[in-house]
Amino acid sequence: MSDSYSLTYADPLVVMGIDPGTRVVGYGAVVLRDRKAVLLAAGVVRTSEGTPISGRLAHIRSSLDQMLGELKPQVVVVEKAFANKNMASALRIGEGRGVALSCAALSGAQVVEYTPAEVKKSLTGNGGADKSMVARWVSLELGSPPQLEGLMHDATDGLALALTWARRRHLAHLGRV
Repeated sequence: MSDSYSLTYADPLVVMGIDPGTRVVGYGAVVLRDRKAVLLAAGVVRTSEGTPISGRLAHIRSSLDQMLGELKPQVVVVEKAFANKNMASALRIGEGRGVALSCAALSGAQVVEYTPAEVKKSLTGNGGADKSMVARWVSLELGSPPQLEGLMHDATDGLALALTWARRRHLAHLGRV
């Protein structure tokens, strides 16, 4: 799972980011055209808390498969797991990550993973930035489109993942990574 630059990509290029979970999954997709990222889609997949985990994971899989089929990204970036003090929560997030990684791989896209700190550092310059700061930087990167108003942080996190890949691709092309 490499994030290295490849000369086989042609413009326009669709990159989708997925912020996994089992209650809420954030996603964001951008089109890269002439070194500029343009918002394609962003939102969340919600599951019912009262639904058994198997049903929630099935709903997430179905929703992600549908989005991947419609958006047809060449690259899908999934947030890497991070150390969580609550073991049960970490396991649940891992289950959601497994679904996201599987859907992305089956779509035929290149699958890349970044930690939350890598994404925050790439966009804001601060690996410890809060979600509000990341959301502001995502908005600035995309030219403050009105569609971003009121989006949940899960969705802007998905966009941040996609934009991080785009930045790294650009820097690799310039020979700086």
